[in-house]
Amino acid sequence: MGLRQLAWRACYELLGARVRRPEWAFMNYGYAPVAPGTPLALDPADEPDRFCIQLYAHVLDGVDVAGADVLEVGSGRGGGASWISRSLRPASTTGLDFAASAVALSRRDRTGPGLRFVQGDAQALPFADASFDVVVNVESSHCYASMEAFVAEADRVLRPGGVFVWADLRGADDVPTTRAQLASSGLVPVADRDITAEVLQALRLDDARKTELVREWIPRPFQSALRPFAGLEGTRNPEGFAAGTLRYLSGRLDKPA
Repeated sequence: MGLRQLAWRACYELLGARVRRPEWAFMNYGYAPVAPGTPLALDPADEPDRFCIQLYAHVLDGVDVAGADVLEVGSGRGGGASWISRSLRPASTTGLDFAASAVALSRRDRTGPGLRFVQGDAQALPFADASFDVVVNVESSHCYASMEAFVAEADRVLRPGGVFVWADLRGADDVPTTRAQLASSGLVPVADRDITAEVLQALRLDDARKTELVREWIPRPFQSALRPFAGLEGTRNPEGFAAGTLRYLSGRLDKPA
């Protein structure tokens, strides 16, 4: 694992261990449509996390989740898995995360029908073959040592006819490699999107709120380190999106029936 991956993983562990506020449910950059459209309907309690939830709604658009067994790999603080279980009517939702602190927090603070959280490694999923109908992975795979190993595991735990949806950031030069890695296990690409503009729009619209949350919730000695992690204005990743050196991708791959 590279130094950058280790730094990201350290940030995740720090947030789980030191920031125990249940209100902090999401850690993704978010998604805001650039073109006008009908807003996603949300419960009032979910409204503060609109942009983060819209990223989940985007990756799952067109996927029939009702009655399905869903696995989220890299579930973080549990907000995404909870929203899926409460809003999309799956039979079950399982959130898996490498960080024990994140799993403990999620078990304590997140609720939903058929919702559970387990600790485990994305590259060695602790589930039997053909256990799930849908596998979700949002803004987590940049921490993995081997994307090919993860995709192979996603393929293994999916049932025939299952769906794998994914979203994450990559260096512009790494995009072709990432697309090849996603298709390396035999899953069939169905959708492949560059959503950099929508993610950058969400970061800009949500910057003031996130800046205030970092100021209020993060211990002062760690605030400077957490600003890049949160994608706040003036930090490396938003500037990379704007300059074109970083891209944000999303995709869907299906397992043949």
